[in-house]
Amino acid sequence: MTGLGRDLLRILRGDALAMAGAIIIAVYCVVAVIGPYVAKVGLVSDPGRAYEGPSWRFPLGTDAFGHSILSELVVGTRPIMEIGVTAAIMTVFVGVTVGLASGYVSGLADAVIMRVVDVFLTIPGLPLVLVIAALIHSSSPLVLAAILSIQSWAGLARAVRSMALSLRSSDFIEAARGQSVPLRHMIGRQLLPNVGPYVAIHFLLAVTGAIYAEVGLFLLGIAPVSGTNWGTMINIANSQGALYSARSAMYLLSPMASIVLLQFGFVMFSRAMDELFNPRMRVLA
Repeated sequence: MTGLGRDLLRILRGDALAMAGAIIIAVYCVVAVIGPYVAKVGLVSDPGRAYEGPSWRFPLGTDAFGHSILSELVVGTRPIMEIGVTAAIMTVFVGVTVGLASGYVSGLADAVIMRVVDVFLTIPGLPLVLVIAALIHSSSPLVLAAILSIQSWAGLARAVRSMALSLRSSDFIEAARGQSVPLRHMIGRQLLPNVGPYVAIHFLLAVTGAIYAEVGLFLLGIAPVSGTNWGTMINIANSQGALYSARSAMYLLSPMASIVLLQFGFVMFSRAMDELFNPRMRVLA
C-alpha cells in the first residue's frame, strides 16, 4: 500500500462518518456489479402477489405487477451508478482539460475560452439538460452521461484555470519553460498533479450531482425507459398514486431512501479526501 493509501486508511479509522461513507460506496459498487445476476429472479411478474407487504420472501414488498421491490432496487443500482460515475468522469476530463489549457496559454486564447465557459455558467444547467435530453431522446448510458456532464464542467474549468494561473509563476514552472518542455508535458506532468487533490474531491461531488440529475430525467419521463432503475421506479410509483396510497408507498420510498443513502456516502467520504489533501483540516477537525 502506498503512503497516500495508508494516510487515507488512517483518516478513515479516525473518522466514523467518513468510514461509513466509504463502506456505503463500496456496498453500492458491489451491488451494481453483481446485483443484476443475483436479483433477476425477483423481477418475474406475478400479478397474484401485487402490492404485498414486507415479508421474509419480499423484504420490501411487491409492486403492482408482483415484482419484488428489493430486486428492482438492486437491479436498478447498476444503471444509476454507471451513468453517474461516467458523467462525473466526463465532467472532470473536460473541466480539467479546458481549465489547465486556458490557465497556461493565457492571452487571446484564454479570453476566448473563458467567454465560452461564462456562457455555460450563465445558462441554467438543469433546464439545458432537460431540453437536450428531450431532443436527443436516447437511452444509451454513454449519451445520457454526456448530456449530464454539460451542466457541470464549466464551474470546474474556471476553478482549475484559477489554480493554473497561480501556478504559472512558480519556480518549477519557470524552470520547465526554460528547458522548452512541450506543452503536453507541462500540463500533464507539472500542472495536473498540483490540481489533482481538488479534482478528486470535485469528482465525488460531481457523481452526486449527476445521480440527482439522471434520476430527475427518468422521473420526468424525458429519458426513454430501457430497464429498471431508481428513477423509473419513482416515476411508476407516482403514476400508481404512491403519494395517496399506502399500498404503493414502499415502491416510492425505497428508491428515494437509496438515493439519499448513496449521496450521504459520497459526501461523508469526501470528508476523508478533503482531510487527506488538506493537512490543515486535521488540525481543525
